[in-house]
Amino acid sequence: MHSDHAKKSKDISKTSGKALSEFSFKRELKILAFGLVGSLIMAINIKSFVHTGGLYPGGFNGVTLLIQTICQRFFGISLPFSPISLILNAIPAIFSFRFIGKRFTINTALIIVATSIFTDIVPAIPITQDILLISVFGGLINGAAISLCLIGGTSTGGTDFIAVYFLEKRNNDVWNYILMGNAAVLIIAGLLFGWDKALYSIIFQFTSTETIRLLYQAHNKVTLFIVTDFPKELYQAILDATHHSVTEIPATGMYSHEDRAMLYCVVSSTEAKIVTERVLAKDPKAFINVVKTEMFMGRFHMPDRY
Repeated sequence: MHSDHAKKSKDISKTSGKALSEFSFKRELKILAFGLVGSLIMAINIKSFVHTGGLYPGGFNGVTLLIQTICQRFFGISLPFSPISLILNAIPAIFSFRFIGKRFTINTALIIVATSIFTDIVPAIPITQDILLISVFGGLINGAAISLCLIGGTSTGGTDFIAVYFLEKRNNDVWNYILMGNAAVLIIAGLLFGWDKALYSIIFQFTSTETIRLLYQAHNKVTLFIVTDFPKELYQAILDATHHSVTEIPATGMYSHEDRAMLYCVVSSTEAKIVTERVLAKDPKAFINVVKTEMFMGRFHMPDRY
């Protein structure tokens, strides 16, 4: 009997290990697929939009392009994109390895290498010569490429390391600060090469930043107000789905004069759909109000995505 129990436990352990292995493989495949597509899109954007318009995208790619242009115009030296980009990304990569995670850093390093290689081998195919169109649509494409990598579970390196660190570990949105840092690069470009391209580059960078904010929703928060007759059941459902706790507030319906409970909780925007589905499954008559949360302070469970 003891032998049968041990055998069953071993079989369960083996099955769980296999399922975990398959999940890990699928997750890594997703990261790789999203990252490679994002890096290819970014490379095409650099060659077809950024180079054509003479723009600087900001961040470490912007610094790389700035160094390339300075060397070409003032010293007559043509430098490849890859070595400069890899050197500049080394320092934030070390920071990421220490504070964000080994797997995230390794995956991002692969994306950086892929972007550098794609940028060197992808042919330049100018789509338009209108610099305003280049600034707007180039920024949209750049933001979409970065968002694709972030959604997949990796990044394009450089300032993304900083953004992900503050989002994951500090729960702070620092895209505005990164935009200000990129503006410093653009000011240098303006001083050296003229203000027209620098100002258009600001449009490019602003469009890119807003696109990331629009597409990458993982760290946006919403507040849920749920009126129900089954507070304990809904609390357990929310806890199981998100690991977030809930505050119960006694409430009275002014029309029916019936005593009910109102549950209050804050979840990420990506968790909101899961929560509403679980709530309605437990209580189809529940009243749910979802409110966008601009800012909050206090303890909040952040799942480890990396």
